Amino acid sequence: MKIFAIIPSGGTGRRANASLPKQYIQFYGKELIAYTLDVFQKCEMIDEIVIPAQRDYFKLLDDIKGHYSFTKLSKIVEGGEERQDSVFNALKSLKASDEDLIVVHDAVRPLLPQNVLINAIETAKQFGSAVVATRAKDTLIKGNDFILSFVNREEFYYVQTPQIFSYKVLYGAFKKAGEDKFIGTDESMLVHRMGYEIKLVEGSSFNFKITNQDDIKLFRIISEHN
Repeated sequence: MKIFAIIPSGGTGRRANASLPKQYIQFYGKELIAYTLDVFQKCEMIDEIVIPAQRDYFKLLDDIKGHYSFTKLSKIVEGGEERQDSVFNALKSLKASDEDLIVVHDAVRPLLPQNVLINAIETAKQFGSAVVATRAKDTLIKGNDFILSFVNREEFYYVQTPQIFSYKVLYGAFKKAGEDKFIGTDESMLVHRMGYEIKLVEGSSFNFKITNQDDIKLFRIISEHN
């Protein structure tokens, strides 16, 4: 069994109000995506990394690969209009067997702890799937300008990545979504609509997604001390 990591990197950074897509912003001389790739390069369970990205950034990604010796980064493929299209393009580029595991992780979650990644992979080996998530800690409410009701947080999770599935299951879910013209928010949504059970794995507060200016400031503070 081989384990492939797909790191979609096609985002434009609109929500961060940045001139450069946030995955390419430098923190202390190192691009954000390089921090993320470090995690997967160092994980002994990962065999190969593929990045779907906008063609304009192929050269930059090649430079990052060489500068940091990311030997597991085997190919950079063209991203699509949606994240879903980008991941599917990466899936189609793989020389994978049905039982191989595909680990999909956001390029802008650079602080994924090694123990969370390893636990997720081991869980996927056992159950055929693994989605990293954290239990809701705050009070949850439903409403618009005013509170309408309170929601029992015991039943709710914040979904993170990585999300891990066998190549056969994930490819089939993407293919069916394309045929149905269905766009999901992430891989687990596509797999779930096919009727598969998906195992949850405990995530980490460190594994936050860098989306806006506050997230960028927080990561800058954390990375300064690492």
